[in-house]
Amino acid sequence: MKRPDPYWPRAAAILWTVLLMAAPGGPVQRVQPRTIVEIKGEKFIINGRPTYADKHWQGLSIEGLLFNSRMVQGVFDDSNPATRDAWKYPDTGTWDPDRNTNEFIKAMAEWKTYGVIAFTLNLQGGSPVGYGNNRGWVNSAFDPGGNPRPEYFARLERILDRADDLGMVVILGLFYFGQDQHLKSEAAVLRAVDQTLDWLFRKAHRNILIEIDNECDVESYDHPILKPDRVHELILRVKRRERNGYRFSAGTSYGGGTIPGPKVVQASDFLLLHGNGVSDPNRIGAMVRETRRVQGYRPMPVLFNEDDHYDFEKPLNNLVAAVRESASWGFFDYRRTGESFEEGFQSVPVDWGIHSDRKRSFFRKIREITGGN
Repeated sequence: MKRPDPYWPRAAAILWTVLLMAAPGGPVQRVQPRTIVEIKGEKFIINGRPTYADKHWQGLSIEGLLFNSRMVQGVFDDSNPATRDAWKYPDTGTWDPDRNTNEFIKAMAEWKTYGVIAFTLNLQGGSPVGYGNNRGWVNSAFDPGGNPRPEYFARLERILDRADDLGMVVILGLFYFGQDQHLKSEAAVLRAVDQTLDWLFRKAHRNILIEIDNECDVESYDHPILKPDRVHELILRVKRRERNGYRFSAGTSYGGGTIPGPKVVQASDFLLLHGNGVSDPNRIGAMVRETRRVQGYRPMPVLFNEDDHYDFEKPLNNLVAAVRESASWGFFDYRRTGESFEEGFQSVPVDWGIHSDRKRSFFRKIREITGGN
């Protein structure tokens, strides 16, 4: 029997790719997502199973938790020529946003092997100097009218695709108090929310949790709709938008040590806390208990996605205190003055590898608790 000409399957594949590229809206890359995150009660579910299913640590169940790290600069850039050189790499003397994203993507699989299955990105980043006021840099995935900037969303797509392949969850923040001033109006804020959701729906990602803004109670926010009295409107706006019966889960975070307000608790699918400024681990546990007593609370995950306290070698630290209350915990690592390039997952330029003692200590602790992946 004559074998089929191998040319025709290849030709058909090429033709199909051309047709997809020519379709309205461009190529459809994630028709069937590999990673689907859901929430059932207080647990996170990935692809129908609780995270860390049946796993325990020191007699504590960790099933349904979401250990994470703050990696908000994955799509970072700076459009201000006067400040752009501040982020240059030590080996090249220049800043390169594509290198930043490439190295982020290359590191993700290693994070996952330790049991870190989620990370926070933000479309307006975070302070690239760790703590400190904005000194002119402009890092926003939106133009002043709230329209997505294609180069940012191209970098975002590559990260989301890799997370989907790896079975990782992305906590996607939309706004940051150091950058929201670059949106010219509340209408621009609404447009940014809507267009981001439309883009995510088109890309068919299902491994995303939406964080409206980072630390909504920080006074620096320019737009009232991003502040505590009104941010619940944006959470509800996200929840009302559906595509084919699917919607994204949404919430917002507060500053270190702050308990969410009733409006946010009532509107949210999950509750984001920050441990910055909380040096007593017992206070971390108390925060979780107080949050679960806020008016409007019903069973939902409580998740720390920013905490700059470590002491991972001690029997009690902020991470352990959160686990004892069945709350997830997230690592916030920034580069202090005088520290080497290897330090700091938030400080730009970023070394996304696990190349410092502080990073190694965190990842080893997560592997101890979860058994790794």
